[in-house]
Amino acid sequence: MSSTLASRLPPTLHKHVDASTPPPLRMMAARLLVPASPTDALTLLYLLAQDPDEGVRDQAVETARNLPDKIAAAALRDADAPREVLGWIVDHVAESERYLELLALNSSTPDEALARVASRCGRKVAELLAQNQLRLLRCEEYLLGLLENPNLSAAVRDGIADFAVRSGIRRDEVPALREAFRRVFGEAPAEKAETAEELLAEAHEELAADREEGEGLQEERRETLARRILKMSVAEKIKLATLGNKEARTLLLRDTNKLVCLAALQSPRITESEIVALSQSRTVHEEVIREIATNREWLKLYQVKVNLVKNPKTPPGIALRLVPHLREKDLKDLRTNKNVPHVVQAAARSILIKKQR
Repeated sequence: MSSTLASRLPPTLHKHVDASTPPPLRMMAARLLVPASPTDALTLLYLLAQDPDEGVRDQAVETARNLPDKIAAAALRDADAPREVLGWIVDHVAESERYLELLALNSSTPDEALARVASRCGRKVAELLAQNQLRLLRCEEYLLGLLENPNLSAAVRDGIADFAVRSGIRRDEVPALREAFRRVFGEAPAEKAETAEELLAEAHEELAADREEGEGLQEERRETLARRILKMSVAEKIKLATLGNKEARTLLLRDTNKLVCLAALQSPRITESEIVALSQSRTVHEEVIREIATNREWLKLYQVKVNLVKNPKTPPGIALRLVPHLREKDLKDLRTNKNVPHVVQAAARSILIKKQR
């Protein structure tokens, strides 16, 4: 059982997932007979599905398969719900098109979990999954599952196959992709682009050498990496953005393709310090700023809020929503900051006037 995940629950719920407490207490939680928010209830079920008591485990799974609408409607769309919990519940609600829709729209649902149902979900969910271009390129199993789905219309299937091959995915053993390649490029062989796996393998080998090299050699290596990334296909850039190191992410966050930038931002390896730096960047894609501004975990970092408000790249509507959460010192600085829109300056002045009354 994940102790880290259990620690995210309110203290009042800890006893219900502690293996040392009497089974009846854990069974109550497995039946969702304890007060808990929808997301916490889902987390309880996930943890109890790994309980040492077989009866508790079976009950948790049974409850997950018959998830109450009130819990599902909120928890399955919660982007702050733990990724492992969302990935686990996909398999247990796979027969519910409505619940799969919510999970498909949740950016925190793992690609690999949706890939497990992509080949057999109903038409509406399949078409919804097909609209997510980032997932299509980030996870080939997700793409291949959709291409095999008999419920997907031929037009949509051809559309995602064409998009995939244009983005650099080449799988000659997959009929839909082979046919798409012919439609898009004809019979001419495509030039083989460098893969993310090749760059990642080299990065592991060079890690020790980097510690011993001088700054000049390290800078030369960074320039070489940038040139090599430029030649990569969109699909390979997305894989590298998802799995690569900070150096690769930094380069890919400046890519002209929005999907590549978002893949780097959503990488599970990205750190809080990177998010803080991105929130004040004036060169990143506007979608990166929007994504940061809608992530509740990142907005818990006060410096991120300050940076977003002061960043001229931030849409005024987002900045105005964050102004009331700033401290007095930052509000005073904001009043005369010429880099932000007048409406943001005015909002800061208005809040300060109210505080002085």
